[in-house]
Amino acid sequence: MLIFGMQLVAVVVACLMGYYDVAPAGAVLLLIVIVSALAWLAAQRVWRPVSALARVIGSWDEGRGNLDALQADRLANRADGDVAALVRGFHAFASRIAGYNERERNFTRDASHELRSPLTVIKMSTDMLADESNLSEFGQRSVQRIRRATREMEALVEALLILAREADNGQGEEDFVVNDVLRDELVDAREMLHGHPIELQFEEPATFALHGSPRVFAVLCWQLIRHASQYTGQGTVLVTVLPGAVSVSATAGADHDPLAPGQQGFEYAIARRISERFAWPLDLRVQGGNRYVAEIRFPQPLPVPI
Repeated sequence: MLIFGMQLVAVVVACLMGYYDVAPAGAVLLLIVIVSALAWLAAQRVWRPVSALARVIGSWDEGRGNLDALQADRLANRADGDVAALVRGFHAFASRIAGYNERERNFTRDASHELRSPLTVIKMSTDMLADESNLSEFGQRSVQRIRRATREMEALVEALLILAREADNGQGEEDFVVNDVLRDELVDAREMLHGHPIELQFEEPATFALHGSPRVFAVLCWQLIRHASQYTGQGTVLVTVLPGAVSVSATAGADHDPLAPGQQGFEYAIARRISERFAWPLDLRVQGGNRYVAEIRFPQPLPVPI
């Protein structure tokens, strides 16, 4: 503002000099040109640090950015206090982001190894125990319960690791047929729900494909199946493939108190976060006071390859 104020004053003085014939018109015009050029050069010098900071911010990649490029003494040399404060603030912010990314990578790597390894050991041990010929009936039931709990823990760990990763979901993306993934997932779901008074049914009046991670899709559907099973307590959970959507519905049993609308449960919270993460809108409705309907919509379904 000071630069442009001084320019305005100089231009006014030059115009008055020309108006009162203090100086010839050519000299007045030359003075105005010189003053404008000096003001432009001064403004360029003042705005040079701001432009440099804008270029750095515009090309900043939080995963691969170089924090040395944001050093205050590089960008704010001969700049005013406001620009220097802005540079220091952005440098501190970028440093915090880099620290968050590093902690995220360390956590997901360590959690993936430290949680999956004991689950693998438990699965191998239960498989060996199940093959024991002299295991009692009670022991067989216990082994099956451990096996189902291990599968549920695997699915939960998978879901939490998916949500913990910010930039890279760690899952290979590909084109997959929704119906095929659901059929395979329901086989495991029936095994995990074995012993519960829940019947899983599958209807597919439509067929479509998606581009994404089939594992993420399977984890999302399993969380909704678990939530519907807890909602109904006993009875039938129906999974339906609709055009561009998947529906999971259930009806609460007569002697089961269904979840209140504000008590949607941990499984639904995970499913909601996955749906928001991957832009697959999820809608939960409770119809007639006892009918649960959760529907996932997919904005960009693909045709099934022939």
